[in-house]
Amino acid sequence: MGIIKVENIRVYAHHGCLKEETAIGSEYRVDLKVKADLQKSAVSDKLEDTVDYVLLNKIVVEEMAIPNALLEKVAKRIIDRIFKEDCLVTIATVSVSKINPPIGGDVQMVTIEMTEKRKA
Repeated sequence: MGIIKVENIRVYAHHGCLKEETAIGSEYRVDLKVKADLQKSAVSDKLEDTVDYVLLNKIVVEEMAIPNALLEKVAKRIIDRIFKEDCLVTIATVSVSKINPPIGGDVQMVTIEMTEKRKA
């Protein structure tokens, strides 16, 4: 088993419960951690034997472009798509952070984190 991380994926997106948030948009940070069997790729040195982090980044960027009220919904979509498009991933953790959230305080970011195991 091994872990692949794709960290600090920065995107501009339109998520939020307030009308202004979805109209104006804001900056987000997404971090991924996936577990997979990396032994075959460690021996073969072939991309097709591992989890392609270019694909992981693409999934995040595409899913973040679809507006939702809640970050939880966005994270769930990202996880579901990772499991759909990469059969090697057994566990996925996604953190979605809204930079400078409009919550009436001096807050750098709010983050939700979800972890799921592949269903058999």
